[in-house]
Amino acid sequence: MNPPDQDNIQPGSPAPGSDSSNNPGTTQTETQTSGGGGADDFDLSESVILVVDDNQQNVELIQAYLDDLPCKVLTAYDGMDAIEIVEDADKPTPDLILLDVMMPRMSGFDVCRKLKDDPKTRTIPIMMVTALNELGDIERGVESGTDDFVTKPVNKLELITRVKSLLRVRHLKRELDRTEAYIRDIERIEGRDNTNG
Repeated sequence: MNPPDQDNIQPGSPAPGSDSSNNPGTTQTETQTSGGGGADDFDLSESVILVVDDNQQNVELIQAYLDDLPCKVLTAYDGMDAIEIVEDADKPTPDLILLDVMMPRMSGFDVCRKLKDDPKTRTIPIMMVTALNELGDIERGVESGTDDFVTKPVNKLELITRVKSLLRVRHLKRELDRTEAYIRDIERIEGRDNTNG
């Protein structure tokens, strides 16, 4: 009997609609989730989640789990594709990235570090989805700038709860930025009025 694949989110359980565990030829896809529940006190319908994993079954399983949220889901099958999607001006900027650690071409640690080092992308929350559970791996993830971890095999309730929490933080940060910009505009207008008066 073969041991379960440690990189597979649900060992021994194929993802919905999948007949192969890897699809190296596929680089990215885009889907709209259909679920409508669990939005809590803020609107998730405008939220965009990027799922990054080189294992197609893992990507499809996470997509199925995220179906309960009315978010848009983008997918990438390695770190380089993830970077390209985030930097693509024609695609919506992700509000959250679910990032596998062990991938070809560019590891999750490297992707996380690159995105967190860039002022344009550093505020995007990143959750690492990993089978690694050694303390050194966790420290490496923290050092690269990850905002949260979830371990494989992924529990659906845990994933949804953490995703909603990180999206809420992203939403509140945007609201704060808008409020601060509004206050700065008001102060500028008042300053001009006082100068002219």
